Amino acid sequence: MLLVSRQPSALACLWTLSQANVWKLDSTNSGLHALEVMRSGVTLNLVLLDLEPGDADGLRTLRWLRQVRPEVPVVLLCPREDRGQMMEAVRLGALDYVIKPCHTQQLERVLKRHLNGKARCDELAPPGDEIEAIGDEMFFVAGSPVMRRLRARAELVAQINVPVLILGESGSGKEIVARLIHKLSIRSGSQFLKVNCGALPRELLESELFGYECGGSTAIPRTDGGKFELCDGGTILLNEITEMPSALQSQLLHIMQDGRFFRVGGKAAIPLDIRVLAATNMDLEQALFEKKLREDLYYRLSAFTVHVPPLRQRKEEIRLLLGHFMDRMSKHYGLPARMFSANVLETCRQYSWPGNLRELENFVKRYLVMGDESLALSEL
Repeated sequence: MLLVSRQPSALACLWTLSQANVWKLDSTNSGLHALEVMRSGVTLNLVLLDLEPGDADGLRTLRWLRQVRPEVPVVLLCPREDRGQMMEAVRLGALDYVIKPCHTQQLERVLKRHLNGKARCDELAPPGDEIEAIGDEMFFVAGSPVMRRLRARAELVAQINVPVLILGESGSGKEIVARLIHKLSIRSGSQFLKVNCGALPRELLESELFGYECGGSTAIPRTDGGKFELCDGGTILLNEITEMPSALQSQLLHIMQDGRFFRVGGKAAIPLDIRVLAATNMDLEQALFEKKLREDLYYRLSAFTVHVPPLRQRKEEIRLLLGHFMDRMSKHYGLPARMFSANVLETCRQYSWPGNLRELENFVKRYLVMGDESLALSEL
């Protein structure tokens, strides 16, 4: 591990932790020297970069480090008061952070999450740390290095109140990541709502989002609030944003810029305080080329982009996920949990899972109900 800091207190704290955990620690107070170390090709599992308020040199150092050795994770020590700096650091590729002043236990926990990746991070985390409840009977599973890195990035992005664009194949868990970001954010005590942009025609989708007002000289005026009003102070997920009609995308862009909206048929502007998360399973270049996603809205939504890997890229999680789904569904249906034979485990490990988590969950449900592993496997 390499510490880049001008603060003696940071070095003292890291030295104590490195002794307790048998970590090898090098340090420098110069970003240029850190760059020289990286260019030398020395083996590094992590860089801990200490940022000061308004520290342009620190951000420049981060940019250099990511360019020279992009495979080496960078964890930040960030001042609480400088959110803009944290936002820029995430854009530049920082993997995780600790807010200063930090407690030793908190810093140790974050470092253990990433340090000694070959010896520790590639191992499964302790039981209970891999499966995290995020509400509405949904769980985030981090049983692989790539998902632990995704969890760390989600936690970092959650602290910054800007839109996030979540990309991933159908069934890969984009909504789960959105709920995780909400849970980890300052808006966690408020509503999380989702809207499937492809499930409704334009007129109904507009009313679903913004609500409507109607009435006349003889009619009783009627007002119905939409998801934006219901979600005030919270987080809204616009799922399959590329299915939203272009005119509504333009309307959404102006709402995000102005911080207010009008109900359908309404004349009074309503102030808006929500965080917008958007998700799509489309390739972004294709979506922009086919004008399924407006370019101006894309730039507004993509302040941060999170990629959810397909299940075939994290097959080390399959055994854990099988057990998790079996435990959850056996309780839900009141049936005894079934064991997975070595044949089932190996077949599941070799299968490509084009439907991702959704397909895996349906497989477990079939096996639980039918009780015949050959029959359940035959449908893969």
